[in-house]
Amino acid sequence: MNARRRQNSMWIALAAIMALTLSGRAQTPGGDSVIRLDPALDTIVAAGAKVEPLKVDYFGLVGKPVWIQEGQNGYLLVGDSAANVVYKWTTDNTLSPFLDRSGYSGKEVATIGAVVNNDRLNVFHVGPTGLALDRQGRLIVAATGDRTLVRVEKDGTRTILADRFDGKRLNSPIESVVKSNGAIYFTDGTAGLRNRDNDATKELPFEGVYLVKDGKVQLLDKELYGINPGGIALSPDEKVLYVAGSRKVLRYDVRADDTIANGRVFVDMTAPQAGMPSLPRVGVKTDQKGNLYCSGPGGVWILSAGGKHLGTIRTPEAAGSHAFGDADGRTLYIATRRSLYRVRVNIPG
Repeated sequence: MNARRRQNSMWIALAAIMALTLSGRAQTPGGDSVIRLDPALDTIVAAGAKVEPLKVDYFGLVGKPVWIQEGQNGYLLVGDSAANVVYKWTTDNTLSPFLDRSGYSGKEVATIGAVVNNDRLNVFHVGPTGLALDRQGRLIVAATGDRTLVRVEKDGTRTILADRFDGKRLNSPIESVVKSNGAIYFTDGTAGLRNRDNDATKELPFEGVYLVKDGKVQLLDKELYGINPGGIALSPDEKVLYVAGSRKVLRYDVRADDTIANGRVFVDMTAPQAGMPSLPRVGVKTDQKGNLYCSGPGGVWILSAGGKHLGTIRTPEAAGSHAFGDADGRTLYIATRRSLYRVRVNIPG
């Protein structure tokens, strides 16, 4: 076992507090992988589309992935918050460490990272939560344990984009999305704090949605209709910002100066649905037609730009975050807490 692998194993060992006997282990969906609620879904996901497992029951706690295109080929980057590593997955189904110590650069793990259940273990939420790319193709990491939003430069050095607001440390960035003009929106939650809202190191008394522009960090909203913010996405025309969490999706209008207005609950997935597991944190992406892909009860919900639930891509485990990838942008990569899946769709992301 090489040193890097030993380090990864050490993080997972530290993260594991206790093993849990599961009554709800990963279940393989029977029949079609897609629940079709509206004929309009057929133009988005073809009949017979199947969810394909890539790495099952491998990770400690998966965050939002991102696809990197290189010529005719490419690869997926996916962060494991329990292992504190960003992994590189290639299309020959090879997985290798890409960026070590990617969410927490310190050595003291006794007081950082909230305890999160991954359906098999309780683990510490210390590493990278969400990945994104800026317009120059540089990786942006929500470094949860370090409580910063970081850009990884082409030479591997790391630049802190946001770590404070109004002189106070951020709680812990969760996910980000980049606008075509370079403005960066990100969500700030409490996953990096051992005791979350009651943590002694917490300096900001709220969770929020922020904007990084021209080197400045601006708070856009801290009300958030009671949700704990996680996923974040822009509409194709960049006129709408979606913020997701607590099984809801919020919708904001994006102003000309990149600030937001008219926030409201756009999608509510809190109604109980028997036999359909879901996670409180909601991943959200849009395709080129403006359709939304939201992690919800039973898998990934597909909604029209108007908010109509068209159908659900069923996943063997509760879906967390997802990303579009491959050269044509028509593969949806789906991250659950411990596994990675994919399914082909008709409309690029």
